[in-house]
Amino acid sequence: MRLFASLRSAANSLFRRSGTNNELDEELRSHIQHRADDLERTGLSRAEADRRACVEFGGYVRFKEESHGAMGTRFVEHLISDIQIGLRSLRKSPGFTLVAIATLALGIGANAVVFSILNAFILKPLNLPGAESLYMIERGKDNSPMQSYPDYVDLRDGNRSFDGLAAYQISPAGLDTGGNPTPAWLYEVSGNYFDVLGTKPYLGRFFHTSDEHGPNSSPYIVLSYNYWQSHFQANPAVAGSTVLVNKHPFTVLGVAQPGFYGSELFYAPQFWAPIVDQEQIEGWNGLNSRGNRSTWLVGRLKTGITVSQATTDLQSIATRLDKTYPKEDSQISFSLARPGLAGDMLGGPVRAFVTALMLLAGLILLAACANLGSLFAARTADRSREVALRLALGSSRNRILRQLLTEAVLVSLTGGAAGIACGVTLLRWLSTWQPVPNFPINLPVNADARVYLVSMLLAFASGLLFGLVPLRQVLRANPYQVVKSGSTSEIGRRFSFRDVLLVIQVAVCAILVTSSLVAVRGLMRSLHSNFGFQPQNAMVVDTDLDMAGYNGDRVAPMQRRMIDTLQSIPGTTAVGLTDRAPLSLGWNTSVVFDDNATDFSMSKAAAESMTYMVSPAYLQAAGTTLLSGRDFTWHDDRNAPRVAIVNREFARKLFHTETNAIGRYYRSLDGSRIQVVGLVEDGKYMTLTEDQQPAMFLPVLQSPTSATWLIVRSSRDPQQLASAMETSLHALDPGLPFTIRTWTKELNSALFASRVATVALGVLGGLGAMLAITGIFGMASYSVSKRLRELGIRIALGAQRREVLSAALGRSLRLLTIGSVVGVVLGIAATRVLAYIVYQATPRDPIVLAGVVLAMLLLGLLATWIPAARALSADPLILLREE
Repeated sequence: MRLFASLRSAANSLFRRSGTNNELDEELRSHIQHRADDLERTGLSRAEADRRACVEFGGYVRFKEESHGAMGTRFVEHLISDIQIGLRSLRKSPGFTLVAIATLALGIGANAVVFSILNAFILKPLNLPGAESLYMIERGKDNSPMQSYPDYVDLRDGNRSFDGLAAYQISPAGLDTGGNPTPAWLYEVSGNYFDVLGTKPYLGRFFHTSDEHGPNSSPYIVLSYNYWQSHFQANPAVAGSTVLVNKHPFTVLGVAQPGFYGSELFYAPQFWAPIVDQEQIEGWNGLNSRGNRSTWLVGRLKTGITVSQATTDLQSIATRLDKTYPKEDSQISFSLARPGLAGDMLGGPVRAFVTALMLLAGLILLAACANLGSLFAARTADRSREVALRLALGSSRNRILRQLLTEAVLVSLTGGAAGIACGVTLLRWLSTWQPVPNFPINLPVNADARVYLVSMLLAFASGLLFGLVPLRQVLRANPYQVVKSGSTSEIGRRFSFRDVLLVIQVAVCAILVTSSLVAVRGLMRSLHSNFGFQPQNAMVVDTDLDMAGYNGDRVAPMQRRMIDTLQSIPGTTAVGLTDRAPLSLGWNTSVVFDDNATDFSMSKAAAESMTYMVSPAYLQAAGTTLLSGRDFTWHDDRNAPRVAIVNREFARKLFHTETNAIGRYYRSLDGSRIQVVGLVEDGKYMTLTEDQQPAMFLPVLQSPTSATWLIVRSSRDPQQLASAMETSLHALDPGLPFTIRTWTKELNSALFASRVATVALGVLGGLGAMLAITGIFGMASYSVSKRLRELGIRIALGAQRREVLSAALGRSLRLLTIGSVVGVVLGIAATRVLAYIVYQATPRDPIVLAGVVLAMLLLGLLATWIPAARALSADPLILLREE
């Protein structure tokens, strides 16, 4: 009750301020009046009694202030007063205010964007009910997310730790709503997928386990909300309608909720279909093959089950699989990882990169705070006479500090709001960005309440941080000395706190510039590297013949007609076919064995090789060098002995030699004997940063596939060639969906991580450079302005221009040198992590080091140009006359 009464009293005093003041005045006057009456009764005159009563009572205003403090209104009143004074003070210095706000807006905006990415991909789980209990199952020591469907069935039925375990895989398909089919991307999922994730439909219903009755028994699809709006015009009558998926009829059951993209953050499918319909969707059925590992698993842990307990449970199943299926599941093991980023396959690199990015953004904010701290310290020094007069008139140092802090917090909150506004604009663009062509990338980086809260807290903390920089100046200010000399200049000091701030600022800038140049240099090398193929002057046609209803024996003849048709286009030098292009999304690996092997279990494999099914002339079309042996011919079909072309790493691993690899044999998982007829150069197949991988190329006629990538090499203009290719292919089959693009553009997916790192670090490097320029400029300008009279005297006494510049800017340039050296050393150490993200990025590159030195030199020249010109133009007569 006492607390409530105190709060009510404070509120009444605050909002009824005039009434409260009147009541206090009456109360205090009554005390003085009563004392005067007592004195008058002792024989004093009324005037003398009033005078003596006032003297005995003491300071009227002091008692009034103490009464306000007792009622809890003094702090609020002073705060309001400080805010009003601070706003007036900042309005009087619009240039300083705008620079300070813009400086902090850069730091807060960068941190808001990076924290949004951190929040979306690391801190916040999937946007699903109970997402904290969802886990992905990974396989083996390399933590691969790929599992076989038979293993999934054993894990689903044999575990005791999950309420549900669902399977899914990413696939392309052709969706026909009444015209020609269009390429689309989907999830093939188990019937319990939506039940395990705990999501509800927006329209219609989902399919369930009860809808599955064997292969091709569940012809249903569920549309994503965005795809429903863009391709079905948000028609609510779509539920129950029939569409064609790869020429097979499927019924649209419903539409998913807005914002639901499944169990992966980066991928936004256009629709979902039952995985039991794989044969109709992909043209083949691999659900019964324990060696076909293309399925991802996500499960929901039971209440009370820990990750350790679940892992032990899964290991018991792995032991049983190892004993039961030693050929496919030898030495198999399972582990758990958070879903959303393909487990640890993408999760590890993304977490490392975003964490490093957050640290760099924190350095940007630190540099901004150092910059503002230096500016506020210089501003306080310039206001030294004002501070001294206030101290001389009786103001407390705490009150002055509070006023300075209020100004700093006003600047920080305004700058924070501006930074957040800019950051939100950038985040909205990122959320709609499609960096990889013809693949539905999803970047869920929209700001939420957590981002706004953290950003404003950072802004407030930054205001307190740089607002406390002038603390020492105020506490040590001597009013008499300041009024006498007119300043509290610290120019004579050997090393001041502002110098430390500038060194920190320049060092941060050097770190960011080093990181950005390392990333840019790595990206430039990536674009001109030897990938094992030549993407220049080559076009890519991407399709799957199964989308147009081609299957079985109809596939190979159609592929041959497509090759012949494109080969007949004028200007075409070579056309080749492959089931997938190197460095494209997705890949296929196969285990291989020595020719003398008799045990074909996975643990006895000689190597795991990248596998490509290619046509004759593919090597020529791709620009892959055939080192020895021969290319495939159209006679290498099912009736001919099995042959292969391998790369140098394959030959080294299996035959321990490159020179004698031609004519040697090895065996596949099914025991088939394959002869090596050609040797090609090594290349890049999955990622740019991978180590050398074994690779084998098999004749497409011996390993048929409906997946079709056509590589067309030509010196013609890409747009003209693409138009001719499109016309020719439509003439073959108007209902065949395909995409045409340059091979260089196709590499966007492989260069995605490098480009993101380069752009992000480039932006941060630019922000750091801007902050360094303003910091050095502020220090140099302040130094020149404080020593302008001294410089004028030096010029009058005959000092040379070099000596004047040394006196005026020597301190700033020395600090620039110290900060640059520290920053470059730290930058070289920090950018080692870039080597895992940006291909061929190395901080030891002499061009990078030279670039950093040149960049810091240019920044120093740019920042000191105006102060140097002002120092050299100082007129001794004018300065001494003003003094």
